[in-house]
Amino acid sequence: MESKSSFLNDIKTGFHPSFWVANVLELFERFAYYGQAAVFAVFARDVLGFSEAETGSLDSLFGFLIYFLPIFAGTFVDKYGFKKSFMIAFALMSFGYFAVGSTGMEQFAGFYEGTDLYWMMTIILIVTAIGGSFIKPSVLGTVSRTSKPHTKSLGFAIYYMLVNAGAAIGPLIAFNVRGAFGMQFVFAVSAGVSLAMLIGTIMFFKEPPAAEGELGGSLVQKLKDLVIVLANFRFMIFLLIFSIFWIMFWQTFLIVPWFVTDTFGKATAFEVVSSSGAWAILLLQIPVNRLTKKLSTNNAIILGFFISAMSWLAIALSPTLPVIIGAIAMFAIGEMTQAPRYYEYIADIAPKGQIGLYQGYAFLPIALGKLFGGVFGGFLYQTFANAGSPQLMWFTLTGVGLLTVLLMWVYNMTLAKGVKKAEGTE
Repeated sequence: MESKSSFLNDIKTGFHPSFWVANVLELFERFAYYGQAAVFAVFARDVLGFSEAETGSLDSLFGFLIYFLPIFAGTFVDKYGFKKSFMIAFALMSFGYFAVGSTGMEQFAGFYEGTDLYWMMTIILIVTAIGGSFIKPSVLGTVSRTSKPHTKSLGFAIYYMLVNAGAAIGPLIAFNVRGAFGMQFVFAVSAGVSLAMLIGTIMFFKEPPAAEGELGGSLVQKLKDLVIVLANFRFMIFLLIFSIFWIMFWQTFLIVPWFVTDTFGKATAFEVVSSSGAWAILLLQIPVNRLTKKLSTNNAIILGFFISAMSWLAIALSPTLPVIIGAIAMFAIGEMTQAPRYYEYIADIAPKGQIGLYQGYAFLPIALGKLFGGVFGGFLYQTFANAGSPQLMWFTLTGVGLLTVLLMWVYNMTLAKGVKKAEGTE
């Protein structure tokens, strides 16, 4: 009873009010992002007529930019604050998501007539990604600044749960919108949600008070700080290993929808299949945390990588729809074993005044995974699935997952201690 009372007290008094507003913004931003992400690969291939390779390259570009640009957007966030950053983000995203969907709407057919649709889509996705890049450093910076020292871990857990709530709900809404109005209108819904969040930011978000030394400094100095972090060799190796994990992760939104629609029919709820991992995290995050809480961070990461790798092997051995759903949930168990500790670690090592910067770097592995994952996924599908050998595609992904396990083990044996020492003395 005492622990329950303490938990409720932390919820009531452990956070600045802006903590809750920022997390609601993140919930709906993820709802908008994953709703459109669930259908983009099929929309680009089956509605717009792009090949798997072209679709993969567009998917890589958008995902890379939206997760790489936070490194630079984080410097703006640190300098000018969270509210302005949220406003820029939602304004650009509401425009961008609608523009993506408009490429497949009959009402805009005349507007796009005579244009190179591939390059038009490239421009639209770049604009949308610039907006989206401000979200992560703004939300994570707000969580860090608005949590008390003893509630910071709880704050990041709440953030992670809400991220996956959005990731779970978005594809379900996308499935229903696709059935009722058409796939292109999924993007219109994401645009509407983004516009609503812009209004919500203006009306409800208050810039949280900064600790002494957190704000200030020229933008030039912020950019110099960015380069200093980039020069940290051991930390960069750590992030590069994580990027291989994210190459695997993004296949749930690329080759899995293609495989499901090609194998089980276009009417199959491929959006729901892709979202099974997010639902698994919502249901199992707390039990998994309790089961793995005594593991060191390094061992938790290795275990998480291994579990995720085995999920692709399960599909290779039995590529049925129930197994695919279960395998994506299994992949998520591996993800939830290591991901929350990863984000907390990045937050803890960030020096004062560089919270946004470090939180931007936390997403570098996701960016690199998306950059190579889209191209890699398109290559795998065209090489193996289209050639009648999808099993080899799943075996290849299993091998990629086991490579992350090996690399992280070697890293722990050689460089991990140096990273912690170096980061702790910054």
